[in-house]
Amino acid sequence: MGSPTFYHTTVLLKEAVDGLAIKEDGIYVDATFGGGGHSREILSRLGPNGKLLAFDHDADAWKNKPDDDRLIEVRENFRYINRFLRLHGYKTVDGILADLGVSSFQFDTAERGFSIRFEGPLDMRMDKRSDVTAADVLKTYSELQLHKMFEQYGEVRNARQLAKHIVEQRGRTKLNSIEALKAMILPVMKGLPNKYLAQVFQALRIEVNDEMGALREFLQQAAASLNPGGRLSVITFHSIEDRIVKQYIKRGKWEEDESDMYGVIKEKAPLRPVNAKPIEPTAEEIKNNPRSRSARLRIAEKQDEQQE
Repeated sequence: MGSPTFYHTTVLLKEAVDGLAIKEDGIYVDATFGGGGHSREILSRLGPNGKLLAFDHDADAWKNKPDDDRLIEVRENFRYINRFLRLHGYKTVDGILADLGVSSFQFDTAERGFSIRFEGPLDMRMDKRSDVTAADVLKTYSELQLHKMFEQYGEVRNARQLAKHIVEQRGRTKLNSIEALKAMILPVMKGLPNKYLAQVFQALRIEVNDEMGALREFLQQAAASLNPGGRLSVITFHSIEDRIVKQYIKRGKWEEDESDMYGVIKEKAPLRPVNAKPIEPTAEEIKNNPRSRSARLRIAEKQDEQQE
């Protein structure tokens, strides 16, 4: 098998795997196989009896699969982690790692439609088996849905104006390519064009792949799937993801805490943070891989339910 470097430069490689506190005979999950960098590092620390289950619903990722019988390949989204762990005979595991970044390979492959740099179709599906593309979202969503999407997932400054403009223009223009979208929204762009487009594309990608819904489901299932003392390492790349991960580690949910008549919180969060602040890439890593600059790593440990 050739080198995996064509696919992706792994971010916070050592720090994320260190966070799992690997035991040689443990069972671990790489929830986002991608270029396989984190998986290779985990395998290098496992003994002959250790196991690694690797998830990825992007068929291209599996071109990087190492020839190692300790690795179990799961071609599914990490939102189904609990189901597929059980399917493979594992109720609980010792550690779970997730790197939420879009791989360099996906950004650099024009026909995937993730990048503002190349002409290509408005696709953006991580999993080609799913039906809805970015073009479908732009053609069918209401003005309000588009407004909310650009505001929440892209933090686009003029999300309302952009949504209104797209709805007004989409009947007159064929929205079938990246260049067509760029030309359509040019009149309403604010600030630096590349930054603006990156925010618009991020919002579309998150919506098409239901990334926030998948992340919430994954976190709940990951907490339930860890042995007491098991570790969760999660790398995020934007503030929306980081807030969700931080809140879940801290409180174990997204709704308001329920308390009894004395103000005591009824439910204890299943995880506890290992690091008070997120771990960030070093200046050297950012210099070598500028795409790593927004990465944040949070590590949590499964609490023993018997302990108070």
